[in-house]
Amino acid sequence: MKIVLLCGHQYNQVALANKIAQQFHLAGIIVEQKETKRATAFSLKQIIEKVLNRTVFINLHRSWFSLLDAYKKGYPAFPETEKMVVSNINAEASVDFIRRLHPDLVMVSGTSIVKKKILELSIPKGIINLHTGLSPYINGGPNCTNWCIAEKQFHLIGNTIMWIDAGIDSGDIITTERTFLDGKESLPELHLKVMNHAHTLYLKVLKKLEDDPEHCPKVKQQSITAGTTYYSRQWNSNAKWRLLKNLKLLPAYFKSAQYTIDINKIKTVPL
Repeated sequence: MKIVLLCGHQYNQVALANKIAQQFHLAGIIVEQKETKRATAFSLKQIIEKVLNRTVFINLHRSWFSLLDAYKKGYPAFPETEKMVVSNINAEASVDFIRRLHPDLVMVSGTSIVKKKILELSIPKGIINLHTGLSPYINGGPNCTNWCIAEKQFHLIGNTIMWIDAGIDSGDIITTERTFLDGKESLPELHLKVMNHAHTLYLKVLKKLEDDPEHCPKVKQQSITAGTTYYSRQWNSNAKWRLLKNLKLLPAYFKSAQYTIDINKIKTVPL
C-alpha cells in the first residue's frame, strides 16, 4: 500500500511520518510550512493578550513546546523519502505531487483544510485525517484537548481517525478512542499521552486499510450526536483561565463515580 502524507512541519508531525515509514510504504510527504506574516501594529487587546501569554499563561504555552522537544529528541528529521514543502497544502504543486506518485492512500495531519482539488483526486483507498479530539463531541481548534479541560469535558479527551471531507473535522468516522488518563498527569504529560495515542490509533487504521479495507468503518458523525465545533478565535484569555482552574480538578475527577457515568454516556467507534 503506497502512502502519501500531507502534514505540518512541527516535530509531532515529523514523529508521525517516521512511525508510518517504519511500518508501511511511505512514498512521499508534502509538508505545509506557512509563510511568516510581517509584524503589524497591534491593538491594545492584542498587546494585553500577548503579555498574558508570556506571564500568567506561560506554563500553558510551554506545555506544547515541551511536547515538540520530546519528539525532536526521538525524531530529529523526516524519514528518507520523497518530500516537498509548500506554503499552502492546496497548492497546485501538491496536486501534481500526489498525481505523480499515484498513492493508494493519502493521509492528512496538522494542515490547513484540504480543499476540492485534492479531495477530487482519484485515490484508490481514499483520503483519511487525524483529529486529536473525540468526534463528533469535540471538533475544531486550536487544540481539542485544551478545550476539553477548559469546558470540564475531561472524559472527551481522545482521538479520531476519519474519512476526510471539505468541512472542519466533519468527515465520516473510521474509529474513535478515549486517551487513557489517570488524572495525575501534568499538562505537558497529558498532551504527550494524547499525541502518542493519536499516532498509535492512526497506525492501527493503516493496518486495517492494508489488511481488511472492506470492513473499515464509515460512521456518519450526525448519527452519534451533533457535537460542538470550537474555533481558534475563541481561544482567548477567558478560555485559558478556565483551563488552568479546571486542571486542578483532574485527579479527583478520574477517581470519582461521575467519571464512570460520563464515559457511559458517550459512544466511540471501534475499529
